[in-house]
Amino acid sequence: MSNEPKEYSNGEIAIVWKSEKCIHSANCVRSLPGVFKPHERPWISVKNADTPHLKETIAKCPSGALSWKSVKGEAFDKDVDKAVGESAKLNIFADGPILIKGNFEITDSKGNLLEKKESVALCRCGASENKPFCDGTHKKIGFKG
Repeated sequence: MSNEPKEYSNGEIAIVWKSEKCIHSANCVRSLPGVFKPHERPWISVKNADTPHLKETIAKCPSGALSWKSVKGEAFDKDVDKAVGESAKLNIFADGPILIKGNFEITDSKGNLLEKKESVALCRCGASENKPFCDGTHKKIGFKG
């Protein structure tokens, strides 16, 4: 399989797929099964949904394998490697949270801005009462990882 990004356009936007980043979470398939068809070629039928729904689904891609760009120049590229390399650093603490330092925004699954900070600790143990943020519960439950 080629590692070159593939583009699929509906005339308004082009979906960009970077196969090497895909973790096969299938969020896209569950969200828009008429668009994302992993057993067909081409596997993305971009004309089977409107642009707002395409953008919403792409924003939920956890790996950054999917992004979009406007045919008129507007862009939204969830290229995680690029963002981390240029603007943020992540540190994973043994038996603790992920600490992010830098310029970044955290949005929820609906695109709502949760944080715009320079430093934040994110939960890794899954027991925080303030997800996705760490509240120190990992110490109480003896989280190892």
